[in-house]
Amino acid sequence: MAKDFSLMEDSNRSSNPSIHEVSDPSRRTILRGGLGALAGSFLAPLSAIGGAAALSGCATTGMASGPLLGFKSVAISTADTMSVPEGYTVQVIAPWGDPVGLSGENHAFKDDASNSAAHQEAQFGMNHDGIHYFAQEGSKSGLLAMNHEYVDHGLLFTDGTDKWNLEKVRKSQAAHGVSIFEVEDKGGKWEVVNPSPWARRITANTRTEVSGPAAGHALMKTAADPAGRVVMGTLNNCASGITPWGTYLTSEENFINYFSGGDNLSAHEKRWGLKKGGAGYNWHQHDARFDATKNPNEPNRFGWIVEIDPYNASSTPMKRTAMGRGAHEGATVAVTKDKRAVVYMGEDSRFEYIFKFVSRDAIKEGGAAANATLLDHGTLYVAKFNVDGKGQWLALTHGQGPLTAANGFADQGEVLIKARQASDLLGATKMDRPEWIAVDKQGWVYTTLTNNSNRGADKQPGVDAANPRVNNTQGNIIRWKEDGDFGGTTFAWNHFILAGDPSLERADAKGNIKGDMFSCPDGLWVDARGVMWIQCDMSTSSMGKGDLKNFGNNMMLAADVVTGEVRRFLVGPAGCEITGATATPDGKTMFINVQHPGEPANEMNDPKNPRAISNWPDKKATGRPRSATVVIRKADGGVIGT
Repeated sequence: MAKDFSLMEDSNRSSNPSIHEVSDPSRRTILRGGLGALAGSFLAPLSAIGGAAALSGCATTGMASGPLLGFKSVAISTADTMSVPEGYTVQVIAPWGDPVGLSGENHAFKDDASNSAAHQEAQFGMNHDGIHYFAQEGSKSGLLAMNHEYVDHGLLFTDGTDKWNLEKVRKSQAAHGVSIFEVEDKGGKWEVVNPSPWARRITANTRTEVSGPAAGHALMKTAADPAGRVVMGTLNNCASGITPWGTYLTSEENFINYFSGGDNLSAHEKRWGLKKGGAGYNWHQHDARFDATKNPNEPNRFGWIVEIDPYNASSTPMKRTAMGRGAHEGATVAVTKDKRAVVYMGEDSRFEYIFKFVSRDAIKEGGAAANATLLDHGTLYVAKFNVDGKGQWLALTHGQGPLTAANGFADQGEVLIKARQASDLLGATKMDRPEWIAVDKQGWVYTTLTNNSNRGADKQPGVDAANPRVNNTQGNIIRWKEDGDFGGTTFAWNHFILAGDPSLERADAKGNIKGDMFSCPDGLWVDARGVMWIQCDMSTSSMGKGDLKNFGNNMMLAADVVTGEVRRFLVGPAGCEITGATATPDGKTMFINVQHPGEPANEMNDPKNPRAISNWPDKKATGRPRSATVVIRKADGGVIGT
């Protein structure tokens, strides 16, 4: 999600020491020298460990050999179009507002945005994000599960936020959540199957259930749900993950923005960034569920990883509380040698943390049914990065260390609901907006740290080994390798890439990229051949200005993780973010998402002039920009990236 960096949540006021408070200043200076200085000091050997990560791709049988990056880089662009390398084709499917494939509910998108809330419940939501392809007939047909992160009320309604009412709130809520839809390759062209028995919309008003240690907790109970076990909906669904047993994981990211707090906020509410009025969605004006003065526990019921079975359209989405609450960005699954699931998660806020969850039990044969409670039992950890290139995973377990009743944690459920406060007490490392996470074929785990312009500012945390740049406008990609196995509690880490523009004068904005420059890395995915795909999220409020003046539109790049080479693979249309990536098992079709084309600097379009910045993808004189899924293929039928 593109964000006005000046408005990003920054609620971590904990007193836990950051690395910069205990590290050697000379060491921090060396770190600014870039990857070359780091490599000789603590770059671990690239050897495989444990089981393969689920997001590292499918089996490589039949994949092309040779150099990983076999395409010619595309140029930086500010055009309102999609640029791809020579020899590649682009097809747009599943734009916001098209029917998702529910039987008997084929409400066509109306160019003037006059579709009703009921129509939107059966249509693709707004602002596509994380996505994954679940094969049915191999690479010929399958299901796509896709997140819809947030909405632009200036585009969603004919008259924007004028005459705000319950119907508009319901349409806004219906444009959030998840779409599951069937796709099929018909003669070289992919189509959404309509109708489809698997088609489904999950919105901010869909029944979900709560499982794990926080289910039924006092802090999860409301007047509408006195048992604390049923939540209506999921929202701000950002990055995603898949499980080895065939389910989809969707993360609830900036959920706090939808709630309005009171004049006197509790310490718990402040720690989670609640504020009076929320962030402009104004649902609370007509839906009391989002008024935290009336329903103070309702925010506690969001910020979870939600598990969905895409192959069972009647299944209930499950909020898996054992994995902790947070402004989650993704849930990337790896597998230990003894077949336990390990789920890596970032938290996309300034100075927040990186987590991992290790299941208690091994994955069983038998798919989703056999593993229906696997993610309800296990241990949640938070990362601490040390200056010597080593790190520890600190367990968020009730009764251990400071996580006791005396410090405000009555039980494990409260530890998980208050995962930020627990991490504060444990002394975890405050990071520069950790977002997507990916695992490569050598066992390295990568996290994008998108940016943090507050780093080193007055009365803000200074630089440290893991976050080495003052006013980090460009972002970086950090990586680590677990000691022994994915379930280990110690690791070795280094910086894979410091993003930036080498032509800039400011040292902390230059970066050390080997190849095509980029800024603000966000989406991250490793394909079946081992190529790491990097997607960018420069905020529209900062794009083309200051340190970002030379980057053009947001883009996607490919990296060879062994050589470090980076090539620009595509550039998106004006005002968009490139996000979400997945592919068919044969590697010959890639699906990515173009989010919020046409977004202005203030992140809400003028309903009187919706085409001011972009008219992608329809290019209709009476239309408006629409988020959409893009199908990318090679004209010669080859594997993407070769």
